Formats: sequence, structure tokens, C-alpha cells
Amino acid sequence: MQKLRIAALFAIITLLCLPGCKNTKDASLYTIGFSQCIGSDLWRRNMLDEMKMELSLHPGANFIYADADGNSKKQAEQVKNMLNKGIDLLIISPNEAQPLTGIVEQAYNKGIPVIVIDRKTASAQYTAYVGADNYQVGKIAGEYMHTILKGKGKVVEVMGLPGSSPAIERQRGFYDALAQYKGIQITKQVYGDWLKENAQKQLMQIQPELKDADAVFAHNDVMATGTREVLDKLKLSKNIKVLGIDALPGTGGGLQMVSAGVLDASVVYPTGGKEAIMTAFRILNKEPFSRETILQSLVIDSTNVQLMKLQWGKISSQQKDIERQQALIAEQRDIYNNQQMVLNIIVITLVLAIVFGGLAFYSLTENRKTNKSLEAKNNEILLQRNQLIDMSAKAEAATEAKLNFFTNISHEFRTPLTLILSPVEDMMRNEKLNTTAGKNLLLIHKNVFRLLRLVNQLIDYRKIEYDKRQVSVSHNNLVAFAKDIVNSFLHNAKKRNISLSLSSKEPVIMAWFDTNLLDKVFFNLISNALKFTNDNGRIQLLLSSNKNVIEISVQDNGVGMEPTEAEHVFDQFYQADNGMAKGSGLGLALVKQIIGLHFGTITVTSKKWQGTTFCITLPADRDSSFATQQNNATPTPIEERAKVYTTDLDELPVVENREAFDPLKEHSILIIEDNTDLLNYLGEKLGAGYEIFLADNGTQGLNDAFQNVPDLIISDVVLPGLSGKAIAETLKTDMRTSHIPIILLTAQVSMEQQIDGVKSMADAYITKPFNYEYLLATIENLIHNRVILKEHFTSDVSHGTMPVSKTLDKKFLNDFSGIVEQNLANENFNVDDICKTLGISRVQLYRKVKALLGCSITDYILNRRLKKAKYLLINESYSISEITYMVGFSSPNYFSTVFKAKYNCTPSEFKKQQVQ
Repeated sequence: MQKLRIAALFAIITLLCLPGCKNTKDASLYTIGFSQCIGSDLWRRNMLDEMKMELSLHPGANFIYADADGNSKKQAEQVKNMLNKGIDLLIISPNEAQPLTGIVEQAYNKGIPVIVIDRKTASAQYTAYVGADNYQVGKIAGEYMHTILKGKGKVVEVMGLPGSSPAIERQRGFYDALAQYKGIQITKQVYGDWLKENAQKQLMQIQPELKDADAVFAHNDVMATGTREVLDKLKLSKNIKVLGIDALPGTGGGLQMVSAGVLDASVVYPTGGKEAIMTAFRILNKEPFSRETILQSLVIDSTNVQLMKLQWGKISSQQKDIERQQALIAEQRDIYNNQQMVLNIIVITLVLAIVFGGLAFYSLTENRKTNKSLEAKNNEILLQRNQLIDMSAKAEAATEAKLNFFTNISHEFRTPLTLILSPVEDMMRNEKLNTTAGKNLLLIHKNVFRLLRLVNQLIDYRKIEYDKRQVSVSHNNLVAFAKDIVNSFLHNAKKRNISLSLSSKEPVIMAWFDTNLLDKVFFNLISNALKFTNDNGRIQLLLSSNKNVIEISVQDNGVGMEPTEAEHVFDQFYQADNGMAKGSGLGLALVKQIIGLHFGTITVTSKKWQGTTFCITLPADRDSSFATQQNNATPTPIEERAKVYTTDLDELPVVENREAFDPLKEHSILIIEDNTDLLNYLGEKLGAGYEIFLADNGTQGLNDAFQNVPDLIISDVVLPGLSGKAIAETLKTDMRTSHIPIILLTAQVSMEQQIDGVKSMADAYITKPFNYEYLLATIENLIHNRVILKEHFTSDVSHGTMPVSKTLDKKFLNDFSGIVEQNLANENFNVDDICKTLGISRVQLYRKVKALLGCSITDYILNRRLKKAKYLLINESYSISEITYMVGFSSPNYFSTVFKAKYNCTPSEFKKQQVQ
């Protein structure tokens, strides 16, 4: 069924595309741009007419015409616009040679063919030239002038625009032709700029020469006609001959002027419009063409003017016939296209009728089959729906049972926490126990309250989320309520010199709220503000009210949040990576739920490193859905309820890792942990036997590892900045730290997560909660194994190969020993030379060599020199003095002293023993 529909659709689309395919053949083939220097005179209009006549034979071409009106700068801009439009070929008649050379070369260098017509530029960079030979035209005029003057007379020459190539070449050809006839003299030359008015002005200024002239030669028929008018105005002899150039047909053209006797003769100067278009299409169609198309010329006078007029009339008549035939063809084409469209519609209609008829029959057959199948499936779906309803009811009951179990077990946590808390508080009041274990008791006490707060949050969240807890409100003074809560945090704020204040525009703000729920909102927001505000910071609680709304704001100038973090701050279990203390991710989610139960809203605005503001709005009036307060039991004092939050803010006293006069430890450990209590606990416990470095984020930990190069690193997996796995991968792939054993501590206990941790090249992966004795044993074992390795491969440093556990460590030792071996003979060789070659600092090189070889760099170099000296004494015939300098000692006496201290005999005695 689907295949049949696709085939029908394809056939319809194919038929619909047929007219479109037909029309694409009529699209424009080429775009030709023509830049005319000036289009106002008859000769250039005739050139344009010839181009259009020839273009009528190429209906697919697009023709762009621009008239520069005799301005070279304007003509250059017009050509640039044509190039930007993407023309395929440029035809240009330059106004002046030099100013238009640059733009013509630019078009030519872009790969666009350029045809220069009539006038040339100052460069040979063009594709083709079409036009008459102006030199030859001038020469023909000179020869004809000799004929009509019969070898003797005076001639006045009216030239074109100064600097234009036609004017220069015509003048030169005319002069060269007359140069061989001594009887004819050019008495005066003036410039008419190709214009009738300019020529007349110039002639009026040379009346004496004009009166003595026998003939006037003008460079075009326009100026020649103006000359005849000047002669008539001055009433000079009719015998003065006037010769022009162009011999254009039509009204006002040279042919008409010669026929009317205004001009005695005119030299034909063909426009070349037709030839330019013909050459253009030869170039575009990749056909052979002539680069220089020189048009022929002749003199038109009274003997042949009528014949030329007849020929031009016939050409004009033929052109009109062509245009009329093209109009008829276009009309027939439109009729054909309309008929083709009608035929296509009929064919498409027939095909559609057949296709849809087949589809209808096929669909009828398929519908019968489908109806039977649907009926069977419907019965099956009904059966499955009933089963799903039963399963949903069982799943809901199971979920409810799980939630009840979760709630009950959370409640049960309270009993053992109470049994832990009470004895701990009793022990804390015992002075003897405080002296010996006071800090550990404080740590237990703080974390018991932390567990209690988490349990309370879980229970409250369960009641609100699943039990749809109802709010039992009472009418209370919100200012006094908030003040009690703020006072409970003042002790913690003062210890860190944080300004914690309450500000209210009104001394009493009465509001309807559940005191057992709203206090959790204030506790959470203020404790969070204290956690994320640096020492000497500021926290403000602002209260205000109007007729309908009560507004509460908690502002701090702490570390703030990025916009992406602020968007998710109320999401369940979300924790922002801000490098500070972390929570469970339930506190703010619970706050939002409680505010929602009071029909209020809470929003947050924050800017990184500038602070955070939580804004709460509560309705001023009691909502009808609120339940009234029914609990008459004495509420727990605010100080007791605040303990759950304030105890977590207490900071344990930090014990310095090492006193100033304590002996230095043999091995060092770097601990990276974001939990301050655990970080200080491990630092204190391990500080008894190791030199300890502490870092509370991944970035600092990585920097400390490179700077201190410890003997072992303990790192949490989840850290602000860089994770523990990223730290392990970075350190294990760096030559400076690849030898350091790494232990990862984590709460990620799944087997996949443990495998992933080991793949990050960590040496051990220990899950929380961990046994301290197990951790200590792991540390001792890793450091002991490293010592065994050092003893193994430093027992005889003369061997070329040394077993090393890591590829990077092996590469380092190979590079290090190779550098030492190459410089054994250099008595000035020192540690700085090795550091420069390896690209590491002295401290890093010392710690690396000490960790891998178990000796100092100086001892290693000395041992290598003595080993090589022993080899040379045994196997070579060098003198002791020669061997002294070969192994880098400054004098034989010093060499003998060191050798004897190492081997209990002098080099000469050792050599004798070997010989004996």
C-alpha cells in the first residue's frame, strides 16, 4: 500500500515538473555589460542600435548598459558595479585611455573577458578590440583632401577630445597623408572635443585663418556640420570644402549631410556595435575569434551617397521584418506553452483518476483486513489495560509501602542518634576526657547534629511531597519570630566577624504562618548564607509589608553563583560547584515546598563573587484553605531547634601539622579533600609520622603536587575544580610526578565506579566510610613497595637498564642516566645542566631522583664516574692521569683520594691487583 502511494506521488511530481523543465530552457544564458563613454551623440546611439539589432538574434542574453556622460571617473565606478553584479563579459568604449586602464585590467585579471570598442586603453590587457583603424581613417581623409584640392591649398583641422586615442590617431594619419604633398598646408588646428558647440567657438576665434582656408577637415560629422554653419554665418566662400568623419545614416547623420550638400564628403567610421556582439558570443561560446577586429572605411561624397542611403534603408527594413517575425514567434511560443499546459493538466487528471481508482480499490481490500486485525488488537489492548490497572494498583501499594518504610526508618534514626548525642555531651562535660579526646568528641558531636538535620529534612520532605501535609497556621508577629532565629546564629557570625542583622520597616508585622515549618525556611537560608560568606562579610534579613503581601529578603555578600547554578538551586539534590562547603541538596528544595504550602513564592538573584539574595513573598491575609493551629503542646525552644543548624557551622580547632622544632619526617603526604573536618582529621592523624600538605580543592591540590612532589597523595574523587580522577590522570602522565602513588577516597561504592577509578591510574581506591587502620596500612604498604623498588634497581647503577614500574619513570631514568653518561668527562658538569636539559626545576629533579634512585644527584654522578674508572682500569690501557680526566676529575690526586675512600685502595693498587 505504501509503495503504491509513493509511486503515484512520484508520477504526479514528474508530470508537474515537465512545464518547469521546458521553461528552464528560456532562462538567461549570459550577462553582457556595455560601458559607453558618452551616449548623447548620433554615432554612439547608432552603435547601441547595432548592438541591440545583433542581440535580437540571441534572445537568451541579458544586456546591461551604462552611459558615463563623458566622465572617466563615473565610467570606472559603473564598470565596478557591473563586476559586482557578476557579468560574464564586459564591452567598454573608454572615455580616456589612461584613467580607464586600471579598471579594465582589474576585470581582465578577474578572468572576465573584455572587449574594447572604438577607443583603446593604455594597456594591452584586454581580450579583443573592435573598431576602425583611426590612423587609416585619418590617412584616407588626407588622401581625399589632396584629391578635392588638386594638390594645392590651405586646410584647417578641427580635432576631437585632447588625449583620446581616436583624436590622436586620426590627426597623425591625416598629417602623414598630407606630408607627401607639399602644396597642401595645415594652417590651423583647433580642438572641438567632438561637440558641435565647442567646435564653433574655436572656429570663431580663428576667423583670419578660416577666411584664407580652402578646406576644413573635422574629426567627426557633428563638428563638420558646425563648421559649415560657421562658414555660412561668416558668409565665406561656398567653395571651401568641408570634410567630416562618421557618415552615419538617419536624420542628422553624415549621409544626410552629404546628400544635402552641407558636407562635401564624409569618411565612413563604422561603429562596430554588431561586430562587438558577434565577437562577444564567440568568446562566451568558446569559439575561435579575432583579437583585433579592424573595420574597413571609405569616403562618402556626392558620387556614392545615394547608393549608401539605399543600402541603409534596406537594412533598416530588414531589421523591422526581423523584429516583427520575432514578435510573431513569441506569440506562437505563448500559444504553444498554453496548449502544453492544458495537455499536461489533462494527462495529470487521467493519471490521477487511474491512480486514485486503484488506490480506492486497494484501500477497500486492505480496510477489510485491517478492521479484522484492529478488532483482534482492540480486544488484546483491553485485556492489557485491565492488567495494567491491576499492576498499577499493586505498584502504588508497593511504592506506598516503601515510602512508609523509608519514613519509619528515618524516624528510627532519631533514637540511635539521641543515644549517641547524650553520652557524647556527657563526655564533653568531663574535663579529663576533654583533655585527651576533646577534639574527637567535638567532631562526633558536630556530625551527629549534621546527621540529625539530614534525617529531619528527609522526614519533612517526605511529609510534604507524598503525605500532602496541611499547614496549621496561627497569627504571629513575624518580626519577633525572625529576631529569635537571627539571635541563635549571632554566636557563629561573631566568631567569623560577619555582620548578621535584622531590619524591618515596622516593629510589628502580623502574619499567618506555621511556626513549625517557617522556622526551617529561616534556618536553611541563614545557615547557607553563613556557609558561603567569607570572614568579615555581611548578612541582612529584611522584612516589609503592605496591604496584601509580606516580603522577606535574605542578602549576603558571599561567593555568589553563576546564572546556570542559580537556575537549578531549588532542584532536588542539586549542589553547585562553588568550591565551598557542600550540603545534601535537599535544604532549598524543602524551603520552596514550605513556601508553596503558605501560598507564597521564593526567588533568587545572585552574581558570582558579589553575593546572593533570596526574596520571599507571603500573603498578608489568611487563606481559606489554611487550617487553624490545633497543637497546644509546649513548643521546643528556638535555641534547641537552631542547634541542628548552628552546630554544623562550628569550626573545629586546627592543629598545626608540624611545630617549628619538630624533626623532619622521612616521607611526605599530600591530602586533597573538600570536607574541612575530614581534611583536618586526616592531617592530624597522619601528621604524627609524615610531613603533611593539605589542599581543599582539586586545582590547589594539583599545584601543590607539582610544587612539593610528595611521596604519596590521598585525594577525594568529587572535588571543586578538578576531580580526583582527573588529578590522578594528570599526575601519572607527567614525568615530574608519575612515580607518586595515589589513593582515591570516595563515596562512590559501585563496582563500575571502582573500576573507573582504577582505570584513572590510581594505585588504590578506598570507599567511605573507611577504616583508618586500613588506610594507614595501605599508605605504609605503597611507600614500602616504592622503597623496595629503589633498592632493587639502585643496587648496581652501572647497569644500562633498570626495572621501573611506569613507562614515564623509565623514560626519565633513561634520559637522566644518558645525560650523566654523556657528561662524565666534563669536570664542570652540575645539577643545573641536568635541569636545563630535562626542563624541570632543581627541587622537582632532586625529589624525583631521590624517590626513584634513593640517593642524591651528586652521589649518583660520583658513583657513575668511579664505576667507569674501574671499567677503564680493568679493560683499557690508559694511564691513571688519562683516566682521571676521562671521568671528570680535576686532578689525579683528588681522583686517587676519592677512589680510595670508595674502594679502600688507590687506582694504581687496584690496577696491580687486577693484573695479578
